[in-house]
Amino acid sequence: MSKETVLGKLRESIEKLDLELAEKAAREAIAAGMVPMEAIQDGLGRGMKTISDLFDDGEMFVPQILMAAEAFEAAVAILTANMTDEAKSQTKLGKVIVHTVQGDIHDVGKNIVKTMLRASGFEVIDLGRDVPVDDVVKKAIELDVDIITGSALMTTTMTSQRDIIKALEEQGVRNKFKCMFGGAPVTQDWVDKIGADAYGENAAEAITKAKELVKLKK
Repeated sequence: MSKETVLGKLRESIEKLDLELAEKAAREAIAAGMVPMEAIQDGLGRGMKTISDLFDDGEMFVPQILMAAEAFEAAVAILTANMTDEAKSQTKLGKVIVHTVQGDIHDVGKNIVKTMLRASGFEVIDLGRDVPVDDVVKKAIELDVDIITGSALMTTTMTSQRDIIKALEEQGVRNKFKCMFGGAPVTQDWVDKIGADAYGENAAEAITKAKELVKLKK
């Protein structure tokens, strides 16, 4: 079976939310001697991009996102089963913190972005909602993440995004992390004003921006 055929089956398994096909295609990728990272990015990842686009177009909903993520993760588990922990970490696109900012308890959007990031190949640390700024910065340093994301769903909590940038600057570690923010009241102008690195208007854009930020960081 050709590499192109296997990649097509991997992509199709995600697009069709087909767990069994995902597992079968992953085994075929191994049998064909494919590099796991290639199978993940060029097969599964492309399928997830389709799902993301459909979600943002209102043609797919959260339950389908979760099914796609389950198929994705099952295939990745098979593709990386015989790899060392160090090698497995190298199949991840990057390490990302997600949270809802201090003072804000809304987390539906954050949870969708978290699922999409994981299903796109990122290692994701979810700090939850109403997370103090100091805790975000402390965790980012402790875990040596690549990207800090923070969602604000109320105008009154947007300032916590600015405070994260300030706290990083005060500790002299701002250049170690890329910061991406979003949420209903958040705009590109606001993100530019506070000195963050990217703005994600929706889940699909957040994934695209996260991939761009990781490339810039490396």
